Amino acid sequence: MFTNSKRQEERTGKYGTPRLQYLQELVTQFQSSTSEESKEKIVANLANFAYDPYNYTFLRQLNVLELFLDCITEPNEKLVEFGIGGICNSCVGRPKIKTLCWMLHYPENGAIISQCGGIPLIIQCLSSPVRNSVNYALGALYYLCNESNKEEILGPEVVDVIKRYAAAGAVSVSFCNLAQAFLDKHFC
Repeated sequence: MFTNSKRQEERTGKYGTPRLQYLQELVTQFQSSTSEESKEKIVANLANFAYDPYNYTFLRQLNVLELFLDCITEPNEKLVEFGIGGICNSCVGRPKIKTLCWMLHYPENGAIISQCGGIPLIIQCLSSPVRNSVNYALGALYYLCNESNKEEILGPEVVDVIKRYAAAGAVSVSFCNLAQAFLDKHFC
């Protein structure tokens, strides 16, 4: 469910931890953790918070988008999966939600991801052995592709991979559907 300040106040209660503080605690735990399993759980948790536009300002303030991008470069496939999931969640447009919050924050997240070199990292996830990572990468590229980064995203190698996924309905319906939606949006 999408949050607003009033709903957040009701859910947190009088003595609850404010959202910014809670997210800061998660980031600090991630940075100080030496356990791969703990890091995986924390990034998965942060990726869930990235789904709600209410959290976008906090995530940008705490450099969580950059943390997600760092996770994509790790050899740990779970960190890659949760990192690309967080990227996808933070850039996915929500057309049914017509709020000022969504309209202002989605482009900012996409711009940060692009400016931090995220597009090539997301493209690398298209060849991940983890199905969720591929799905998240397809979704992220679908929403990130715009006039300012179209050339970077729509290179021949990337388009070829996306076309192969679009034709792979027997292997994975989700790959096929996401890839076909990408092609329909950016080539028609």
